[in-house]
Amino acid sequence: MFEFFRKSKFVQIALFLTLILAFAVVGIEGYDRFREKGDAVAVVDGQSIRQPEWDDAHKKEVEQLRQSMPNLDPKLLDSPEAKYATLERLVRERVIAAAAAKQYMSTSDQRLARELSENPNIAALRKPDGSLDVERYKQLVGSQGLSPEGFEARVRQDLSMRQVLSGVNSTGLASSAMVDQTLAAYFERREVQIQRFSTAEFAAKATPTDEQLDQFYKANPQLFQAPESASIEYLVLDLDAAKKGITLKAEDVKAYYEQNAARLSGQEERRASHILITAPKNAPAAERTAAKAKADALLAEVKGKPDSFADVAKKNSQDPGSAANGGDLDFFARGAMVKPFEDAAFGMKKGDISSVVESDFGYHIIRLTDIKAAKQKTFEEMKPEIEADLLKQQAQKKFAELAEGFTNAVYEQAESLKPAADRLGLQVKTVANILRTPGPEVTGPLANKRFLNALFSADSVEKKRNTEAVETGASQLISGRIVQYTPARTMPLAEVKDRVRERVIAAQAAELAKKEGQAKLATWQANPASATLPEAITISREQSQRLPVPVIEAALRADATKLPVIKGVDLGAQGYAVLRVNKVMPRDNKDANVADDRKQVTTWWTNAETLAYYETLKARFKVEFKVAKPVPKKDDLTASTQ
Repeated sequence: MFEFFRKSKFVQIALFLTLILAFAVVGIEGYDRFREKGDAVAVVDGQSIRQPEWDDAHKKEVEQLRQSMPNLDPKLLDSPEAKYATLERLVRERVIAAAAAKQYMSTSDQRLARELSENPNIAALRKPDGSLDVERYKQLVGSQGLSPEGFEARVRQDLSMRQVLSGVNSTGLASSAMVDQTLAAYFERREVQIQRFSTAEFAAKATPTDEQLDQFYKANPQLFQAPESASIEYLVLDLDAAKKGITLKAEDVKAYYEQNAARLSGQEERRASHILITAPKNAPAAERTAAKAKADALLAEVKGKPDSFADVAKKNSQDPGSAANGGDLDFFARGAMVKPFEDAAFGMKKGDISSVVESDFGYHIIRLTDIKAAKQKTFEEMKPEIEADLLKQQAQKKFAELAEGFTNAVYEQAESLKPAADRLGLQVKTVANILRTPGPEVTGPLANKRFLNALFSADSVEKKRNTEAVETGASQLISGRIVQYTPARTMPLAEVKDRVRERVIAAQAAELAKKEGQAKLATWQANPASATLPEAITISREQSQRLPVPVIEAALRADATKLPVIKGVDLGAQGYAVLRVNKVMPRDNKDANVADDRKQVTTWWTNAETLAYYETLKARFKVEFKVAKPVPKKDDLTASTQ
């Protein structure tokens, strides 16, 4: 039934990957409560996706990505392109759900149970007797905002939706001829000679006139914009502010030590060595059985000769981090190792060798080499830490008490921050030249997007009122007020003349390079023997020799039946290039893994078929986007050379 889609155009794998992300990132609950509210942003099968649902889905996705990748730039997640990608994923999910419903694809209780039992997060909740810890299960699904019933309904629907594409995914087949042709084209090498005419070489010959500078400035005002800015007053309530005025009582510090001495003194640590025979939990049963047998044999060996443990570990352990050190793992406390390993190590005596211990990594043989008991520290040793801990606790309590007063004060007396500052004992701070989009040098609450949006809102700009109290971090509130506002403007030519000159010189130099390159191209094409080109090099898609992509593409697309051939390549702002393609060479198979390459091409082909099928489903269910897809802004340099 999928033969039609196999005839569809081959597309790149990256497009398909965005389809798959729909199932991994965006949930399917929460739709009903949004159906009747907000403007429609897309329609699938006659049903609208509305603005609040889109906003909620993007918020959840951003939170998930920030948790998994804390160092990810927040600006990437808040961009119009990122938000539109969330809408596209919502549409994909709705299309697949509609197809599953129309094709009567359902998931049995048995299939659902098997899926849940194979979920590693759920499997970890099983008790020693094999039964599920229901309370911990409720906590797990509750952390996702779901009840057990809601979670299971979502998994059931996800499984049903997978069936929609599984017919294409599981039956993908690329012919040997097509695979061979694709691999030959991809890995084909060509011998080329390349003469570059770079923009930098012609910069000295570019001599723009004042008239040309003026023309460029007037034609490209967007390149010389000064962004809107403001001089502001602001007020911050945080833990540091809350700590002021707090005095700790000596008896409270002493009592805290006596009640928490054991906890504050640290944990018992143990030192162990191990021999690991790897066998991932999802490995075939035969592989795990063989690994267990090898571990049993090594256990018998070290039990017979305990002093040989380090040598046996060096020769046999498959843990690359410890094998070279005789399996030594140094000291560790509870919580540092996987639970089966930890339970075994903390249940042993010094010098003991464990039986074979199974974990998600495979099979361990453990030797406990040392025990470092927790040493209880004296009150004097712990006093600075206790005081800091108590001060933080009391500051958090005081912050909670002050937060409501802060919020009310900046709102009720919105013409000035001073009343709130006087009431709460805070200091009004000032700063000039604050931008709506802060530079990388700006940190802290003044770089917070929510605060800046509030600061540059119409009410704040026009009426110079306090912003609302904005939460910019844990136990941190800020309110600001614009004192002086400077709107965005085009800077005068006199102020940016040097920048204008740089851009005009770059544009003229690129044009001179192109003109020179085209002249050489015409001469060498008319008389190939006169061409003076650098030494030949070999290039391919794998070995680009750091050449610009257009040069690689031009070389590889040259008609192989008419070699040698001389071609010109316009590199835009980078200048021009003339290349002669001398000959075609087959792939160097010395390091080739043809079997893996064939498998990869088949995967690409199957992905393309799946994407084609999805595009057909979109047409069948009359997908309509009600909002325009954002167009990325051109780079300044690109804009200057258009």
